[in-house]
Amino acid sequence: MLARKRAKPGSTTATKRAKPRRWSASVTTDSTHPPKGLFNKSAALIARTLASKKVSPKGPGSGMRMLTFYINRAGANLSATRRAELNKAKHLLSERVQRDKRSQTKS
Repeated sequence: MLARKRAKPGSTTATKRAKPRRWSASVTTDSTHPPKGLFNKSAALIARTLASKKVSPKGPGSGMRMLTFYINRAGANLSATRRAELNKAKHLLSERVQRDKRSQTKS
């Protein structure tokens, strides 16, 4: 039987396990202002709200980034049904972004 080598207390392997980095915890944004509890609502309401100028002054693309960030940040803590609803909202918002892009190129 082979003996496993243990990481030295000051080695990078031991340090990485002891202190995981959570870069997304320090992210702050001022471009999107979703109301509290928005991401617990229906997909249509989430998409409509994130596309509004009141919530996303820079447009629906900003709302799309906020939704994607929320899904990524929630990670494994999202239930399958909640994740499906959020992905549906993402799809609806994506259609809105594409529609806005097409209307801007025509004018």
